[in-house]
Amino acid sequence: MDHFFTAIANKVSAMAGRPATFMAALAIIVGWGLSGPLFQWSDTWQLVVNTGTTIITFLMVFLIQNSQNRDAAAMQAKLDELLRAVDKAREGFVGIEHLTDDEICRLRTALEKEVGGLTDKQATADDSVEALLRRT
Repeated sequence: MDHFFTAIANKVSAMAGRPATFMAALAIIVGWGLSGPLFQWSDTWQLVVNTGTTIITFLMVFLIQNSQNRDAAAMQAKLDELLRAVDKAREGFVGIEHLTDDEICRLRTALEKEVGGLTDKQATADDSVEALLRRT
């Protein structure tokens, strides 16, 4: 079941992000709007588009969340592999995405304090950040 859902989610996500899909959706909405006088702006005419868009939105929320969850998990696996492979990296950081928000905030604060004490690295980082900000 997981492989089937993943395959469908991948295909739908890929199709939904294409310009042609946007143009098709726009054409449907324009066609619906232009058909208003034909149906005398009836409640049924309005209900058709409201129901259709609600159903599509409801289903897309789950597909988008699934895609984001897979992307995030893949990114974490890649970062964990980098932490494992780099000699000076602290392997204790592998899996920290499972910590609570408060624990992650405390960890980030501790890391920022630690980096703040390293004047040579900090100066280099500040120069790099400033140079990047000037480019934008």
